[in-house]
Amino acid sequence: MEKSENLNPLYPEVWAGLECTVNRVGDDYLDQMQLNGHAVREEDIALFASIGVSKMRYPLLWELTAPNGPATADWTWADRRMQLLQEHKITPIIGLVHHGSGPRHTNLADPTFPEGVAEYARAVAERYPWLEYFTPVNEPLTTARFSGLYGHWYPHGKDGLTFGLTLLHQCKATVLAMQAIREVIPNAKLVQTEDLGKTYSSPLLAYQAKLDNDRRWASLDLLTGTLTPEHSMWKYFVDNGIPEEDLQWFRDNPCPPDIIGINHYPPSERYLDENLAAFPEWTHGGNGIHQYSDVEALRVKTEDPAGFYSGHRVLLREAWDRYNLPISVTEVHICGAREEQVQWFKHVWDSCTDLKKEGVNVVGVAAWSLLGTFDWVNLVTRADGFYEPGVFDVRGPKPRPTALAKMLTQLAQGKEYEHPLFHLPGWWQRPDRFFYPFTEESKHAELFLNREESRFGRGTKSVWRNNWNPICETETIPDGDGLTEKEVLHLENTTRPILITGATGTLGSAFARLCGDRHIPYRLVGRKQMNITDPFSIERAMNYYNPWAVINAAGYVKIDEAEEDCENCHLVNSHGAMLLAATCQKRGIQYLTFSSDLVFDGLKQQPYTEADAVNPLNVYGQSKAQAEKYVQDMHPGALVVRTSSFFGPWDEANFLTLMIKQLTQGNTFLAPEDIIISPTYVPDLVNACLDLLVDEESGIWHLTNEGELSWAEFARKAAQIAGLDPGLIQGFSANELEGQQAPRPRYSALSSERGQILPSLDDALARYANRMKWANRIAVRA
Repeated sequence: MEKSENLNPLYPEVWAGLECTVNRVGDDYLDQMQLNGHAVREEDIALFASIGVSKMRYPLLWELTAPNGPATADWTWADRRMQLLQEHKITPIIGLVHHGSGPRHTNLADPTFPEGVAEYARAVAERYPWLEYFTPVNEPLTTARFSGLYGHWYPHGKDGLTFGLTLLHQCKATVLAMQAIREVIPNAKLVQTEDLGKTYSSPLLAYQAKLDNDRRWASLDLLTGTLTPEHSMWKYFVDNGIPEEDLQWFRDNPCPPDIIGINHYPPSERYLDENLAAFPEWTHGGNGIHQYSDVEALRVKTEDPAGFYSGHRVLLREAWDRYNLPISVTEVHICGAREEQVQWFKHVWDSCTDLKKEGVNVVGVAAWSLLGTFDWVNLVTRADGFYEPGVFDVRGPKPRPTALAKMLTQLAQGKEYEHPLFHLPGWWQRPDRFFYPFTEESKHAELFLNREESRFGRGTKSVWRNNWNPICETETIPDGDGLTEKEVLHLENTTRPILITGATGTLGSAFARLCGDRHIPYRLVGRKQMNITDPFSIERAMNYYNPWAVINAAGYVKIDEAEEDCENCHLVNSHGAMLLAATCQKRGIQYLTFSSDLVFDGLKQQPYTEADAVNPLNVYGQSKAQAEKYVQDMHPGALVVRTSSFFGPWDEANFLTLMIKQLTQGNTFLAPEDIIISPTYVPDLVNACLDLLVDEESGIWHLTNEGELSWAEFARKAAQIAGLDPGLIQGFSANELEGQQAPRPRYSALSSERGQILPSLDDALARYANRMKWANRIAVRA
């Protein structure tokens, strides 16, 4: 499709980027492109081109291409990708080192590192002389902090000298690399990226905040040759052992960026306070003079609704005023719910558009993490497998476009992307974002739990939750003023809602709860407000509520009674679902309804996928299978979710809650050993469904937590995680079950061909146990 360049000169260009970090922790390398699959999937390039980006940050990393030097480089992978980028008319911005420390024989503190980067840069330029844009080293200041000052990445320094060496070596590598490249490509341009933050503090710690705020410009000051002996950072470097001649070298060899690439995330803006009692213990630290808490400024409540932060609008103008060089936002990404990801990109885009109209030369805005990111919530220090979707979601057989892809496609064509949710304020603008000053433990824990269930129930590792750490390193601070609660409520009350049926059921109430936590306007209705078996009642409700989507969480769920009440079961589950589908199709409304694992007969003995033929054994299963057909016939755009046995923190009657009650009293608990299921944690299910609804997905999708086991194994696993005695679980054969009229499959585990987007069962059980702990029902084993 036509690229965004010059389509509308009043707006920045639509750029994109591929999370490609190859960082070293000890002797281990963490390679994002291996994790997201791009390393082996060349067809991604066509996918990226389909959204219409004009420029793309693209990696040709030193560690991967020429680990033993250019003479023995393997260009096979790079040659093919460069060819495809040319064919698809995407202008690449080539990155050579991305949060890495080079091949194993060197590191950021090695004085030969700059020459090694320059040698490789020349080889890249000679092989691809048509290239124009380069980022030899990504975010040198940020990488130096994490590698030389905080000890997160190799060489794991925690002192001013190592920080200074790692920063200067990366900046010198950039200068030497651009010199080498320009000897081959005279018009080559430097796009220098950096994470730009800001620090605020209590009056006592103003001196530390000033040091932090001077330091944030260090890499760009070095490259522009403007770091002089009068600068506070000159004295800082010299005091920490950096020779003055090493600093003078940059004044003698300036290499100002052609474009400054600003990246900005929540940890970038900090607040420092010596009142340790007002902040949780894990935020406590110090500088050798004072002890203080160091927290995200965005989370600190002040009398001003805007709180402590500047955001893109202020920070980009500061960079423009300081350097008067073209600017791009080279990473825009947030970890959170799908509507928040789109709200955030729109917020940044609007800020950049306004700045451009005010005369700031903002040339591009890049959607970062085209294929998502792995483990950035722990700063890529562990391989936990925590995945955040991006423009595409890679948890299926091929990357799946999310709502972000649709938005970018529209923006690249000079159009607006309209959706009822995307004009609402994101969490960064709402008063419920504040965590500090610290409240009493119980209230604070509840706050974190609610936040987890509304945003992080789709894969966050339990070790993070157990520490109750609210930092998510990939969320992004906004600009502009914060909103008052009254202003937020007004915007939500004037936005078209989601209409949710099933007011008295587990699923309907869970959707209402999590829509509330995610600030998605909704209306939860029961039979009195809308009888789904009556077309006139449905029409009246649609006229009254005017929803943009309908979630049908109502249903006849009494499986055994359905054998004697077949007509009513089919009336509600099949006919009602069909009537809703027909009405939604006629009105152009998105529709989500639910089916069951009981549409299968259990003879397969391996997890059922969406493509397997249905063959229900009982009336309930028949009603659901019939509903699937009716709904898809009436509304081809409908989403039909098959799921399995629910467990969750809010339903007193579910299997696990009943089990915990018995075991905490020292009683035994009976569970079948020979019925195999895929249990489903309700918060995970609801969050995934809402994301898919925002993505406008359709068709049948299996959603369960990853794993299959018997009811007895499920109970034992949950008991163990909860610190209870799994020996109290007594297994028995399903043949011994009494009082069941409806036949059930012995095997009904589900898997998905479309994508396993719910986390593992172990992960879900750990979060369930934490919730039970804070409900004072169990004491979680450490």
